[in-house]
Amino acid sequence: MRHLLSTRDLDRDTAIGILDVAEDMAQTADRQVRKLPPLRGKTVVNLFFEDSTRTRLSFESAAKRLSADVITVVAKGSSVSKGESLKDTAQTLAAMGADAIVVRHHDSGAAHQLAHAGWLDATVINAGDGTHEHPTQALLDAFTMRSWRFGTASRGRDLSGLRIVIVGDILHSRVARSNVWLLTTLGAQVDLVAPRTLLPHGVEHWPVTVYEHLDDALATRCDAVMMLRIQAERMRDAFFPSTREYALEWGLSAERLARLSPDTMVMHPGPMNRGLEISSAAADSRRSTVLSQVTNGVSVRMAVLYLLVSGSGSTAGAE
Repeated sequence: MRHLLSTRDLDRDTAIGILDVAEDMAQTADRQVRKLPPLRGKTVVNLFFEDSTRTRLSFESAAKRLSADVITVVAKGSSVSKGESLKDTAQTLAAMGADAIVVRHHDSGAAHQLAHAGWLDATVINAGDGTHEHPTQALLDAFTMRSWRFGTASRGRDLSGLRIVIVGDILHSRVARSNVWLLTTLGAQVDLVAPRTLLPHGVEHWPVTVYEHLDDALATRCDAVMMLRIQAERMRDAFFPSTREYALEWGLSAERLARLSPDTMVMHPGPMNRGLEISSAAADSRRSTVLSQVTNGVSVRMAVLYLLVSGSGSTAGAE
């Protein structure tokens, strides 16, 4: 496995392999010394053209726990803010001897361009490109679902038999796209819920069932409800009449939470708009996995970096 750009590139066995390695990485959190040596002498660059807290810090923590040298470049205050192109930035990093570049970019396809344009000889990991994909978020979500459902018997398992409902701003969500492809590959049934204005063109060709009303989707038992953030920064038009109407029709309120099965997970990739897509009652409930997703993100990203950068990865199902 050379790069991680899209969950479409992962077949079932490769995805399960990553999740199983993440199980091993998660065990390091209980050690007195949390560091492992596999990436000693390697340089991992976090190249973030968009603001980020969770993903950037998660990748930094993962790389450091694997003993890598970490360089973080953010757009503000760097040459990027002065108009430097992606190509020039990439070539500069290559000259510094980067072994892996974790890139978040506002343009869809930027990670693919970085990996295949011939500008550098380094592993590229997509940390979110435009409205395209965010593969490590989908992997950590799948890891969280698997751990919640199967506990210590998770190793080697896929998600067959689970029904996952993803709710909200599907149109602008790279998290939703990556999850649809990965969860389907792992055998789960995926249903989407959104107003028509927040559904992407061509969604009828995705391997999903689409609902316009949240109550209709929740009328049938589900194993996880994943609420998505309304991405106002990507919206140039009015996609719904008001935030109040959105919360009433598509928000996970305390009343809807009470109607869920007691073992249904409540998920959110963060950051959350409390009172809009999710109520505080749902976000802070015992079935909420929001903080577990953050914790699991470090383990999953450790697994991805280990498999890609240490040369221990399989080539099956990925670039």
